[in-house]
Amino acid sequence: MASGIPSGFQLFQAGSSNLPKIIIGGLGPGDADLIPDAVLKLVRTHLTFLRTRKHPCAYVFEDLDSFDHLYESQRDEAGIHEVMVEQLVRESTDLGTIGYLVPGSPLIAERTVELLRQREEVSVEILPGVSFLDLVWERLQVDPIARNVSIVDAQAFGTEVTGLKGPLLVAQCDNRSALSGIKLSIDVEEPPKVTVLQRLGLEDEAVFEVEWENLDLGFEPDHLTSLWIPELPRSDLARLIVDLHALVRRLRSECPWDMDQTHVSLIPGLLEEANEVVEAIELAEKGEGSLEDLVEELGDLLFHIIMQSVIGEEEKTFDLADVAREVRNKMIRRHPHIFDRKSGSPMPTKEELVEQWQTIKAAERETANSKKSRAN
Repeated sequence: MASGIPSGFQLFQAGSSNLPKIIIGGLGPGDADLIPDAVLKLVRTHLTFLRTRKHPCAYVFEDLDSFDHLYESQRDEAGIHEVMVEQLVRESTDLGTIGYLVPGSPLIAERTVELLRQREEVSVEILPGVSFLDLVWERLQVDPIARNVSIVDAQAFGTEVTGLKGPLLVAQCDNRSALSGIKLSIDVEEPPKVTVLQRLGLEDEAVFEVEWENLDLGFEPDHLTSLWIPELPRSDLARLIVDLHALVRRLRSECPWDMDQTHVSLIPGLLEEANEVVEAIELAEKGEGSLEDLVEELGDLLFHIIMQSVIGEEEKTFDLADVAREVRNKMIRRHPHIFDRKSGSPMPTKEELVEQWQTIKAAERETANSKKSRAN
């Protein structure tokens, strides 16, 4: 990464009341002709960084530094984004104004842009550009507003689609693991057909249909792959969870006892239900209890989890989707041998897995402590 001030680039004047600035531009969907003139001017006038070179237009900016080394050396994508943001903030503080280029549009599915806009010590300017979505709607001949289309990230499909219905576009389907997760998230008798959109606007563009059961087998995904699901079916699991969540919300709005509860007041009941789950497991193992008893006790515990989440939702602090997303992301981070293992590499031994688990947990604690210290 850059450490000096290249000749010809603008400097941040000491004593200026203006905040350091990060100007963010998009590379567009893939065709170099669609790169905005403002982005080309940005690169000529300010030190600029690429998030990644994994984009068809990256060759246009061969002299720019990228953050690809972070993707190659780390597995935790959330941690990678934090490191990128810290580096960009430092560079802008030193230089006053820098550029930052991301694939597609800065306003579509760019976590680093979200994080940068949350930083109070810098200002962020967005250069509008063409998104891959513009090409998607043209190829599908779909008006996303008229059709009430929902858009989700493939990595969060399992949690984001809960309660959704109607047409759905799934972006960033860049690996088979994500496709497998999507396929397993919907369990219905008549699964939908899916349209795959790849590398739109490039010479090797591909748009084709695939059967649901072949979603993770019928083609090779890449970072320019999206899925179009014309009608999202609701599985029994999704329907029942949504219905239970709605039931708890109704209890919170109509039942005097439930309306009175808080996170803290529910602790005794939560501990009691957790202990009853343990007891049901032990009794079933001894042959003195039934699996039906275990199902009932697990349901009582699930009710408490949803109740806690609904209270968080009412207080605008967190909701059930946050809970599901957090544990899903944590399990993916802690199981790189499942979700990020290179083809042909051996499965680690149980001893190696225990060591890996502890290493990942330690890294998570370090990241959490860093966030707390920055907040303070």
